[in-house]
Amino acid sequence: MKFDILKNRYYLYITEFFAGMAVMAVELGASRLLAPYFSSSQIVWTIIIGTIMIAMALGNVVGGKWADKNSDPAKLFRRILISAVWIAFIPVLGKYIILVITGIMIVSVSTGLLIWSSLIACMVIFVFPLFLLGTVTPSLIKYTISDIEESGSVAGRLGACNTIGSIIGTFLPTFVTIPSVGTGMTFLIFSGILLVIGLLFFISRKTKLILCTVSTILYIIACIFGHNSHFAFWISDLTYEGESVYNYLQVTDTEWATSLSTNVLFGVQSIKMKTGNLTGMYYDYALAAPTMAMGYEDEGEVVEGTDTPDILILGMGTGTFAVQCEKYFPGCNITGVEIDDKITDLAHEYFGLSENITVYTYDGRAFLQADTGKYDVILVDAYQDITIPFQMSSSEFFGLVKDHLKDNGIMVMNMNMHGNGETDITTYLSDTVASVFPNVATVNVVGSTNRELFASVNTDLFKALEYNADFSSDDGLRYQLGKVMDGMIPYEGTGLILTDDKAPVELLGMEVIDTLINDEIGYYKEIYQNEGLSGLIENL
Repeated sequence: MKFDILKNRYYLYITEFFAGMAVMAVELGASRLLAPYFSSSQIVWTIIIGTIMIAMALGNVVGGKWADKNSDPAKLFRRILISAVWIAFIPVLGKYIILVITGIMIVSVSTGLLIWSSLIACMVIFVFPLFLLGTVTPSLIKYTISDIEESGSVAGRLGACNTIGSIIGTFLPTFVTIPSVGTGMTFLIFSGILLVIGLLFFISRKTKLILCTVSTILYIIACIFGHNSHFAFWISDLTYEGESVYNYLQVTDTEWATSLSTNVLFGVQSIKMKTGNLTGMYYDYALAAPTMAMGYEDEGEVVEGTDTPDILILGMGTGTFAVQCEKYFPGCNITGVEIDDKITDLAHEYFGLSENITVYTYDGRAFLQADTGKYDVILVDAYQDITIPFQMSSSEFFGLVKDHLKDNGIMVMNMNMHGNGETDITTYLSDTVASVFPNVATVNVVGSTNRELFASVNTDLFKALEYNADFSSDDGLRYQLGKVMDGMIPYEGTGLILTDDKAPVELLGMEVIDTLINDEIGYYKEIYQNEGLSGLIENL
C-alpha cells in the first residue's frame, strides 16, 4: 500500500514555500550571473524582473489549465524535478551561453547591444525553469482544496507560504549565500531544495524511481562541475576570484602590475604598479588636481594653496590614486570612501594600501551628507562602465561636493565612457558639473575611453597647473603634468543637466557603449554581413 504524501497538507504548504523561495533566489542569482558581463544597471535589473514575471505569469496560466485537465500530481512534481536540474546546470553552462549570445549579438545588432544580449541570455537561461515553477501555485490549489467552502482560506495559506518563502529567498542569497559561497553554489543550494521536494513525493509513493535516480545523478554532476564556477573561465591564473554583496571581484597578477576588475569582459578598476611608476591610466591625469591645489600667482596676486592637501576619494577602490598621492605629495591627508568592504580588504592584502589611510564603508553621497569636513581635493571615481550611480551624477550631488571643498579646492572626476556625440553621457555629466562650478576643464586620457574633468569655484585651473607643473623632482610626474596641460581644454556647459528627479544615466551610458563597440568591431561586422559566419571565422 502506497503512502499518499499529498494527504498531508503541510507538505503542500512546504512545497509552495520553497518554490517561492527558489524563484527569488534564482532571480537574484540571475542578476549576479549577468552582472560581470552586462553590468548591474537598472536596465539589466528591469530585463531580469520583466522576463521572470512573464515566465511566472505564463506558468500560472498554463499550470492552471494543466491541473484542470489532468489532476495527477506526479506531473507537477516531475516539473519541479526538471526545474531543479535545469537550475543546477546554470552555473555549469550559463557563462558559455552568455558569451555565445553576446558574440552573436555583437555582429548582428548595431544598437541596444546590452539590452538584446541580456534579454536573450535571460530568456534562454531562466525562462524555462521559472515557467515550470510558475505552475506550482495553481496546481497545489487544485490538489489542496477538497471543500469549496474552505477554498478561500486554503488559497490564502498557500499564497502566504509563497510570499514568506519569497521574502526569505530575497534576503538569503544577498546577505548569506552569494557573499559566503558564491553565485554558483547559490544556484546549487536552492536547486537542491527543489530536488529534495520532488524526490520526497516520488519516493513516498515508490514511483518514477528511474526519474529520481537520473535527476539525482544529473544534480551530482552539476555540483561537481558547477560548485566552483569561474566567470572568467578562459583565465587560469587569477590571483583571486570572489564575490561580495555588491560586486564580482577578480585580482590579476603579472610581473609588472596587480589589478582589480569587477567585470570579466572589460575594464580595470584599480591597479598597483610593481615598479612604482605611474600607471599610464586615468589615475595619472587625476594627479593634476592636487597639483592645482598648491597655490599660484595670478597677475601678481598670490592665490593660497597647500603642499600637504586634504584629499577625499569617493570610490576608493583598492587605493591606486591614494598610493600615488602619498608618493608624490608627502604629508597629504587622505580619506577614502568605498561602499564594498571586500574591496578594501583586497586593497590591504594585494595592493599595499597603508593602514594609516582611513577608508569608510559608505555610499559616496551618503558620506558627504554626514561629513562636516572640508577638502583641498575631492576625487569622484564611482562610475563603472554603464553602472553609474544616478545619485552621484546629479546637480544636487555636485552641489554637495562643492560645499565640502575649501575656497580654492579642486574636484576631479573620472568619466570612463566619453563619446563624440553632443548629447552623450559625458556631455550630460560635464554640463551638470558646469551648472554648479564656474571653472571647468576636461582632458581625454590617451589610449582609453576615459576623460578627466577638473572643476573649481575660485581657482583658475590652467594658471594653477601651469604654475606648479615643474614643482616635482620626479621626471615622470613632470612629464605627465605636461601631457595634462597640452590636452586640457576649458568646458562651457550647454544646458544638459542631470537632477535627482531625472538622470537617465543607464540609457545614456548604453548609447556610448554601442558606439564604442561598433567602432571596435566594425571591420568584423562588415565581414559577417558580406561573407557570413564562415567568413568571419576565417578572419578571426
